[in-house]
Amino acid sequence: MKIKEVRELTGEERLEKISDLSQEYFNLKFQLATGKIEAPGRLRIIKRGIARLKTIDRESELMRTDKTNAEKV
Repeated sequence: MKIKEVRELTGEERLEKISDLSQEYFNLKFQLATGKIEAPGRLRIIKRGIARLKTIDRESELMRTDKTNAEKV
């Protein structure tokens, strides 16, 4: 998932996507431990996707906080 696509998602959609990717990451880690993983490179892609989503989520949270602080001043 590209950054541009992530920024277009709403907060709820981002959280849902994080949850889905986290579940998929868990399943792949389990497959890795049992030796039945078919695409080990997918772990890296999912991990980066989760980080991307969390980064954009935090960024939007900080922007909301900054706007609230600016209104108080």
